[in-house]
Amino acid sequence: MTGEREQDVRALTYWQAISEATVQCMAADERVLVVGEGVDDFRGTYGTTKEAFQRFGPRRVVDVPNSENATAGIAVGAAVAGLRPVVVHTRADFLFLAMDALVNLAAKWRYMYGGDKGGAPVVTRGVVGRGWGQGATHSQSPHATFGHYAGLHVATPATPADAKGLLVAALTGDTPVVLIENRSLYSLEGEVPEAMTPVPFGVGRVARPGTDVTVVAASLMVHEALRAADQLATHGVSVEVVDVRSIRPLDDAIICESVARTGRLVVADTSWARYGFSAEVAAVVAENVPQALRAPVRRVTPPDCPSPVSWPLEEAFNAGATQIVRACLEVCEVSGPALPALEAVTAGFQGPY
Repeated sequence: MTGEREQDVRALTYWQAISEATVQCMAADERVLVVGEGVDDFRGTYGTTKEAFQRFGPRRVVDVPNSENATAGIAVGAAVAGLRPVVVHTRADFLFLAMDALVNLAAKWRYMYGGDKGGAPVVTRGVVGRGWGQGATHSQSPHATFGHYAGLHVATPATPADAKGLLVAALTGDTPVVLIENRSLYSLEGEVPEAMTPVPFGVGRVARPGTDVTVVAASLMVHEALRAADQLATHGVSVEVVDVRSIRPLDDAIICESVARTGRLVVADTSWARYGFSAEVAAVVAENVPQALRAPVRRVTPPDCPSPVSWPLEEAFNAGATQIVRACLEVCEVSGPALPALEAVTAGFQGPY
C-alpha cells in the first residue's frame, strides 16, 4: 500500500499542480485550449501555463490583448460550439469586465436553451492576492461576486491537490467554472495525485479536527486558520478548520456538522464581510443549526473599505492568523496573557506582481 501511495502521489507546488492538470487535460482532450494575457510569456502566469505553451504551442495556448470582455465572449461561444477553453486572468480584478459573458451567457445557457443545446463549460481562472502598493483596484477577491449567480461553479482551492483536482473537474464537467487562485499559495507544496483525479465541487474537507471552535475558511485563509489553530492549541483551545474548497456549490452539511460539534463559529475570508462568503456561511448556520451556537458568530475579514496603498495601512487592512486567534479566544471566552502576533503568511513577498 505504501509503494502504491509513493508511486501515485508526489510533492508538487500549487503552481506545478495547476500546470500538470492543464497539460494532462490538453493531452487527453484536443478540444482544451488556454487563452489569456501573457499565457505564452516566459514566466507562464506564475509557471502555470509555461509547460502547456511549450508542449502545445500558440495554436492551443493563445496570447490575447487587453480585451477581457471580448475574450470572455469568444470563449463562451467556443464552449457552446464544443471546445473547452480555459481563460486566464493574471489579475482577477479584471474579471469584472468579463461578467456579462459569464453571468448573462455562460451561467444561463443551459437554463435558457436546454435540450440538445447543452451548456457553456468555459473555465475561468483568476489570480488574487495582496502584494504591496497595489491599491484598491488590484487587491480584490471577487469569489463571492461570482458565487452569487446560479449556473456557475466557483471554487477557491487552498492546496496543490485541490488546485489540480478542481481544475480537472472543471475541464471534464459540463458547468461553467470560475477558479480563484491566491498567488501567495503558488509556492505552497503538498501531495498531489499523478492521475487526473477530479475533486468534486460542493464537497469541503476538515483540514484540522477540533472540539472547541470551528473556523470556516477559503483559499489562503485556510492556512492562516491552521497557523492560528497551532497557536491556540498552546492556549488550550482546540480549533476545527473547515476548508470549503468551493464557494458555489457550498458544502452546507460539513459546516453545520462541525458547528454542531463545537458550538462556536468563526469565518475567515480575504474579502469583505458584507454580502460575502462569510455572510453566507453565517446564514447557513443560522438557518440550519442555530440551537448549536453557544456564542455569536465572528467574521475575520478586511475592514469595510477599499484597500489602501500605503504599506503600513495595507498591513493593517489584511486580516490573518493573529485576527483569527483573537476571534477564537473571544467566542470561547478565554482570557489570559496576550499571544504574540504571527508573521503574515506573505512575509518576504517582493511584489507588487
